[in-house]
Amino acid sequence: MKSFASIAGRDLRLALRQRSEAGMVVLFFALTAALFPFGIGPEPNVLARIGPGVIWVTALLSVLLSLERLFLADYEDGSLELLVLSPMPLELAVLAKTLAHWLTTGLPVIAATPLIALLYNMDSTGLPVMLLAMALGTPSLSLVGAVGAALALGARRGGVLIPLLVLPLYVPALIFGVGATDAALVDLSAKPHLLLLAALLLVMLLVSPLAAAAALRRAFG
Repeated sequence: MKSFASIAGRDLRLALRQRSEAGMVVLFFALTAALFPFGIGPEPNVLARIGPGVIWVTALLSVLLSLERLFLADYEDGSLELLVLSPMPLELAVLAKTLAHWLTTGLPVIAATPLIALLYNMDSTGLPVMLLAMALGTPSLSLVGAVGAALALGARRGGVLIPLLVLPLYVPALIFGVGATDAALVDLSAKPHLLLLAALLLVMLLVSPLAAAAALRRAFG
């Protein structure tokens, strides 16, 4: 656990020194969400209806924006190779780096969500469910993204390859996240969607570190 905490803490300290990257994710999230009303029109009922879907899609794209740097900086300076060769399980190192990625991308996006929901005239009754759904869903996005980032490591045009790898795998989190919010807005139970998001997160916690670690070992093989 000391090694886990030290890796996560190191990545967090590096992210704090480069605040522009985390700020860019939130800025991209806000600006992209703000573009839709200009294209669709200012009708409040229309915006309220599409709001949950737009927020989830823009959150997904914002997380995707920062995935290329998840392993690339450590790969370029050689520290990733040391992690691969160290006695510490590589899966644990992947999980620590993914946690740091979520704390610097997913968590700020969740914090900015109420402001975007206000822009879309979303009923306040659905906001707590949306925030809970995003708290369950965005870690899955980072975990799936870690696999894509590991597979694309060292490849030419890896930044283009990562979205092609991970976007199809983001669809379940998108469906269940939007479904939970929509259910809450029409006074239906959001529990089934939230349970599916929680189950998806548990599966990703088990599968993603194994798959990403295998891809990293192959990159140095």
